Amino acid sequence: MWKTIRLVFLSLCLSVVASGVALADTVDINTADAPTLAEQLTGVGDARAQAIVDYRETNGAFASVEALTDVDGVGPSTLENNRDRLTVGDN
Repeated sequence: MWKTIRLVFLSLCLSVVASGVALADTVDINTADAPTLAEQLTGVGDARAQAIVDYRETNGAFASVEALTDVDGVGPSTLENNRDRLTVGDN
């Protein structure tokens, strides 16, 4: 019986950890600052991350993840390499 309880407990702990990791990897392109974008996104360095923030400040929130390609220097490959981690929040 204790073995079963321990196994269930460990499974629950792993589920909680796994869900936390998934949330930590999600980047909201409408709220993230430049250092976060540069750190979390593949193929996005400091200059491109700042360009994303500048674009957002000038043009407003991104309506979709795909709109990220409207930023100079962000092309389809950058979008595809990061698509699974990108969100636009409640927009």
